[in-house]
Amino acid sequence: MKNLYLLIVVGFIISPSSWAQKNKTEVLKSLDKKTEQYWTNAKKIWGFAEVGFQETQSSALLQESLRDAGFKIEAGVAGIPTAFTATFGSGKPVIGILGEFDALPGVSQEAVPEFKPIPNKNAGHACGHHLFGVASSASAIAVKDWLVANKKTGTIRFYGCPAEEGGSGKAYMVRAGLFNDVDAVLHWHPGSLNTAGWGASLSNKSGKFRFYGIASHASGSPERGRSALDAVEAMDAMVNMMREHVSDKSRIHYVITRGGEAPNVVPAFAEVYYYVRHPDPKEVRSLWERVVHAAQGAALGTDTRMDYEVTGGAYNMMPNIALAKIMDANLRSVGGYSYTEDEKVFGKKIQESFTGKIPSLESSAEIEEFKESESGGSTDVSDVAWVVPTTGLRAATWVPGTAAHSWQAVAAGGTSIGEKGMMVAAKTMALTAIDLFSSPTAIAEAWKELKERRGEDFKYDPLIGNREPALDYRN
Repeated sequence: MKNLYLLIVVGFIISPSSWAQKNKTEVLKSLDKKTEQYWTNAKKIWGFAEVGFQETQSSALLQESLRDAGFKIEAGVAGIPTAFTATFGSGKPVIGILGEFDALPGVSQEAVPEFKPIPNKNAGHACGHHLFGVASSASAIAVKDWLVANKKTGTIRFYGCPAEEGGSGKAYMVRAGLFNDVDAVLHWHPGSLNTAGWGASLSNKSGKFRFYGIASHASGSPERGRSALDAVEAMDAMVNMMREHVSDKSRIHYVITRGGEAPNVVPAFAEVYYYVRHPDPKEVRSLWERVVHAAQGAALGTDTRMDYEVTGGAYNMMPNIALAKIMDANLRSVGGYSYTEDEKVFGKKIQESFTGKIPSLESSAEIEEFKESESGGSTDVSDVAWVVPTTGLRAATWVPGTAAHSWQAVAAGGTSIGEKGMMVAAKTMALTAIDLFSSPTAIAEAWKELKERRGEDFKYDPLIGNREPALDYRN
């Protein structure tokens, strides 16, 4: 009776929700203690700046960190050398956390507030994926420690996802069935503000069109040549005319990656790299076929030969408001952060390079309104979101007003501004995962919403088709 009396008294003093809050507080403290360690890893990956499918050092570093924390590593999954999974625990639920680590070509930059490329270096983390992978691994480790401390059943799984920037790494991982047993997936992305709302992205398909002609002296014997560059330019002209006759929200863009070697030599080879986007994957498939037809016509009209390679493809984002509400509540619990005096100097200097309205530096401490948003970009996270309930957040890792894929994003991501935002993301995802482990009802609601949105007869048909991973798409 005495023990029962004490139990009742304790029950009044410390409710189950209080215990849950205490556990969350301990998780946040554990992440704070390891901030320096995680920031060291993020700076290393920032320095590696490895582009898609070539992230050998970055992938290895994250694998080592998770292996040392007790996770079981499966490397080289889905036919991709740098892709991996790291799993801890057993049984249900299975909560997945996505991590990325690829850089972008052509945006080398030092961690300073003026344009200053790093000598002899081409790529840079202009989308903050060095922070993405590390923060996600930090949250997975924190959740693993929580599972152990509270003797909870369930599985936490980190997904090492390469080549998000055009390589569609996750689409191959989805196609390989790596998410078939997962109950919910969490992710985040660097940005210039803090938000956990829901929204859409554009579905996309990308590929390289290659034309083969006949080399000849451009002045001495032009009649003997057949210009592959003429074919590229003819294709581009037709596609540009096509823009007048496409549906709203369509996006088509390209770069000529090979145009010849010298003006006095008729180019025997030329290549153009295309992206096609639209909110609806079906419309993307239709637009892509029209682009292919333009390429075929260009080859016919210039007496050249053409082939093409699909290098990537991603669905539009499938929102999940049931999960987003949980993520938003935890982001508000964690909160944003304030700039130090040195960070303010850095931020104001970077903002001098911006055009248009300049946001306040104090917005890093704020949480945006929970609402729907639209994105003009694309992400292979979307493919995951069509097969498993998925939600994410953005954390302020850049100076407010910074555009993604810019030197300003690279610079801030290499400073303490990036570090602070990274830890906001790690904490928010860890707390959200804990809520999901503690609430089967929340997971059930998320699945109900997903099935209603995509339809019961949905079958995943990747935009990458049945091709093998395009491991050399950056070459």
